[in-house]
Amino acid sequence: MAFERSRKQLLDNDAIAAWIFLTPALLMLGIFLIFPIAYLFYLSFTTGSFTAAGVRWVGFNNYLRLILNPDFWQVLSNTCYFTIATVIPSLAIPLGLAALLNRNIAWRGLLRSAYFLPSIVSIVAAGLGFRWLFQTDGPVNTWLNAIGISPIPWLGSNIWAMPVIILLSIWKQLGFNMVVFLAGLQAIPPSRYEAAELDGANAWQQFWYITLPGLRPTLIFATITTAIFTLRGFEQIYVVTGGGPLNSTNILVYYIYQEAFGQFDFGYAAAAATVLLLVALVLVYIQLQTWDEE
Repeated sequence: MAFERSRKQLLDNDAIAAWIFLTPALLMLGIFLIFPIAYLFYLSFTTGSFTAAGVRWVGFNNYLRLILNPDFWQVLSNTCYFTIATVIPSLAIPLGLAALLNRNIAWRGLLRSAYFLPSIVSIVAAGLGFRWLFQTDGPVNTWLNAIGISPIPWLGSNIWAMPVIILLSIWKQLGFNMVVFLAGLQAIPPSRYEAAELDGANAWQQFWYITLPGLRPTLIFATITTAIFTLRGFEQIYVVTGGGPLNSTNILVYYIYQEAFGQFDFGYAAAAATVLLLVALVLVYIQLQTWDEE
């Protein structure tokens, strides 16, 4: 009995100590994460006015406005197009580079550093560079003209403007995903490849039956993080196109910014931000569920 009593007392003391150490972190989490999310959700049911008129409860009107607004559906379509067209190359290209740079080739260290460089470059600076490259009289059109192709109004076309943004986003994400895949490749035991070679498996069969299954957790992580990166894309839109032309490059985050700080319609912007938050939470839930199955 004395042992059980002392054990319970020790556990109680450990629990108290744990709560004492966790309290500052929990307070910071509540102030800077939980409270803003709760306030955003509340704001989405109001007019969201910060003027003397005050905040007025409007219920589901902001969400109804979202559903009935054709601009919102265009922005949602742009966001889906932007996300899918960015995520797939942002996984395929770095995976190929990682598989190549995981071998003993010349200048491997230099190439790894060069490919990682976009990840540490400011996206605002990169956006300004891409805007200069793809302007009407910029270097890209100059090169096209030199090989006999008529100049393309990249940033002034509702067809070509989005591919420029997608190319910038892929370039920015390339280095990070390459490093993630390199770490995943180095975690696969070399003995698996040796056994496959003894069984007569060629390079493609080794990649398909050993590399890809071994990279499954890494692929899930890279897919979710890349999707979230594209969903919160703002700087590239703001710097390069400003959502134009004709709203063709306007995605959800930039649309929220326009409604909140351009139109000062904070309640409507909060409703759109809640939709974006729900999408991000679904992606995180899928990632956690998939990891639990590993």
